[in-house]
Amino acid sequence: MKPELIIAVITAYFLVLILISYFTGKNDDNQTFFLGNKQSPWYIVAFGMIGASLSGVTFISVPGWVEGSQFAYMQMVLGYLVGYLVIGTVLLPLYYKLNLTSIYTYLNTRFGKSSYKTGSGFFLLSRTIGAAFRLYLVANVLQLVIFDALKVPFVVTVIITILLIWLYTFRSGIKTIIWTDTLQTFFMLLAVGVSIWLITDKMGLSFDSLKEMMSDESYTKAFFFDDWRDKRFFFKQFFAGAFIAIAMTGLDQDMMQKNLSCKNIKDAQKNMFWMSTSLVVVNFFFLMLGVLLYNYAKTTGITAVGDDLFPAVAMSGNLGVAVAVFFILGLIAAAYSSADSALTSLTTAFSVDFLNIQEREQKERVKIRKVTHVTFSLLLMLVILSFHYLIKEKSIISKVFQAAGYTYGPLLGLFSFGLFTKINIRDKYVPFVAIASPVICYLLNIFSEKWFGFKFGFELLILNGLITFIGLWLLKTTNKVSIDKLDEKEV
Repeated sequence: MKPELIIAVITAYFLVLILISYFTGKNDDNQTFFLGNKQSPWYIVAFGMIGASLSGVTFISVPGWVEGSQFAYMQMVLGYLVGYLVIGTVLLPLYYKLNLTSIYTYLNTRFGKSSYKTGSGFFLLSRTIGAAFRLYLVANVLQLVIFDALKVPFVVTVIITILLIWLYTFRSGIKTIIWTDTLQTFFMLLAVGVSIWLITDKMGLSFDSLKEMMSDESYTKAFFFDDWRDKRFFFKQFFAGAFIAIAMTGLDQDMMQKNLSCKNIKDAQKNMFWMSTSLVVVNFFFLMLGVLLYNYAKTTGITAVGDDLFPAVAMSGNLGVAVAVFFILGLIAAAYSSADSALTSLTTAFSVDFLNIQEREQKERVKIRKVTHVTFSLLLMLVILSFHYLIKEKSIISKVFQAAGYTYGPLLGLFSFGLFTKINIRDKYVPFVAIASPVICYLLNIFSEKWFGFKFGFELLILNGLITFIGLWLLKTTNKVSIDKLDEKEV
């Protein structure tokens, strides 16, 4: 597939996104940018959040993960359901009760300013790293299939990648993203469906032979109960999945900002429950695609593995131009449906939590938001470029969850302590606990195999949250706080 054709497809795609931005972006105020005026239809939010939850990392890495981890990822996906249930029944009612714009304002109400700034700071770190991972992946693929042939440097590819997001989000933020994510989720799911159909057809597989391939446990074994020291052990992955969902969705300004743009709590809960159920089905099809890709690669002599597998098969030309076009559209849609809202949420959290934008004069607010939006765009560029020189592994998804284990752990501990105890704490020491916890986890992760005979997997997030919880308990004072009496004023 010629680079010129790929560029034409991408250009047409982004013109549609910019057109959507034009029609949704007529109001350039902060209420529109941050919360979409609380007018988002729940079913549109739910469908769009599928793409935002999966991202380009899932689109590329989950199919490529099949060879090394088989269908073990489904254990985590089932755990997600428990996490989403907690979000819908515990966290969303709290956020709506307090009428929040930034969810970390809760920590100020519950503990104090240091806890508030610490929680928001860890989100900014977590989401910057996570968004950069996702955009790094798509920039790598674009470099491979387009820009290498045109002799364009990687740094230019990254600049183009970020600039495209900025073009359609700089005016109306979350209001635009609610609708662009819907389009992007559609293209991502269409790309997966078309790829499965065309590979199955190319290999001449009947329904029975496809079922037989899916029963091959060398690829599709889903449940691992044999060895508790194995990173794939069921209970490790299941509970890790539950806590990852709580941390990376329920305690994440990015994902919750979309829920908070719904009209009321009931709509937000419907969105969360429908989205979580859909994710189980969608992730199964991603893993199914992985089995097909590896089997097809064997029959055609393609040696790529991990994150390189799907691009190599799609762009080989053996499956025709249609697969290549849908692959590019699906990749762009998956990556940008996550990254665009990340940029908006980073802008929101920093503007509200650190710049106190709501306390400024009206004429300053939009200017501050726009400057913050540009600043985080530049920051993402720098982080992505650093990954280009630091990351050597073939599967990015493991890096994403690993980073989440360290950066979301303190958030998990802070919110858990606030919600499930009535203990007050010495607020000024909270940053020290939040920093110490990931450091302790990092050391335990390095030496766990030597000391305990096993290596931590994604359950490291749970341990991190627990250490933070214990550290907060050690900071307790004699005063008690009643959660039922939290101030319900607009914050």
